[in-house]
Amino acid sequence: MEKVIYCRDVGYDCEGVIRAKTEAEALNLAAEHANTVHGLKEVTPDVVKKIKSVMREETA
Repeated sequence: MEKVIYCRDVGYDCEGVIRAKTEAEALNLAAEHANTVHGLKEVTPDVVKKIKSVMREETA
């Protein structure tokens, strides 16, 4: 199983999809994506909470 985050589920009009082996890796990749694609400079605890709430587990 891998952790999957669909950017659209977080609230952005974006087709980005993040896939990672661990929750920590997925969160790091999501923070990088949010910064580079959406200009989000700070990932607050509320943003992390939202991301975790939409994170899915899917088979690789």
